[in-house]
Amino acid sequence: MGKQSSYSSKQSDANGFIHWTDDENQVWSELIERQLKVIKGKACDEYFEGLEKLQLPQDRVPQLKEVSEVLLDTTGWQCAEVPALINFESFFKLLADKKFPTATFIRRREHFDYLQEPDIFHEIFGHCAMLTNPAFAEFTHTYGKLGLAATKEERVYLARLYWFTVEFGLMKQNDELRIYGGGILSSPSETEYAFSSDVPERQEMNVIDAFRTPYRIDIMQPKYFVIDGIEQLFEISQLDLMSMVREAMALGLYPPLFPPKSAA
Repeated sequence: MGKQSSYSSKQSDANGFIHWTDDENQVWSELIERQLKVIKGKACDEYFEGLEKLQLPQDRVPQLKEVSEVLLDTTGWQCAEVPALINFESFFKLLADKKFPTATFIRRREHFDYLQEPDIFHEIFGHCAMLTNPAFAEFTHTYGKLGLAATKEERVYLARLYWFTVEFGLMKQNDELRIYGGGILSSPSETEYAFSSDVPERQEMNVIDAFRTPYRIDIMQPKYFVIDGIEQLFEISQLDLMSMVREAMALGLYPPLFPPKSAA
């Protein structure tokens, strides 16, 4: 979150309207068309139910106001326009206020397949469908409130749980593997890899283990945590997560399952 981005977010006008270029609308159109095919039979039911509610346009970038209307109506959330990169403090504050931080830029063609920082396609296509689900929305809200009150060191541990759920979470649904994490759902290669490949480890969700598992944002994940249905996220949100963070801190991190960045 501290590095410079090569992108900058677009500002909305006085009516909250963001003016996208024809080329940007075309990029959205191609991204969504491709990804809708890729996730078929792989995303969880709650995700598809959310997409049904959102009715995202396929020929242009959606306006945040359109998405917020549906979120407010279903779970009381809304999208918040943010710069390309924001700090932890701002991030937790927004989530605690039931506002989902949405960077208002879309990737350029040279980053069509992979972009390290979250663009509007990742935020809206990846995350907003799940935010129409009450259990997912409650988990995200609780996470924001805890993060806001946490120390700097505790936040780093908390961030790992978010990573292995909201961003890269898998679930069991009708005895089959399904995807609910936005970082997977917005990436064609990670969708195929997380769902079909036998390379990554898939572990049943254990919150303390998730807090203790290092990750890197710029590689395919060597490990995923699998929840037993969306209700488990709600159950996790009701746990005393901060005492579990402190327990995880006392136990320390697991050895990373990847090479250090400098060697990669």
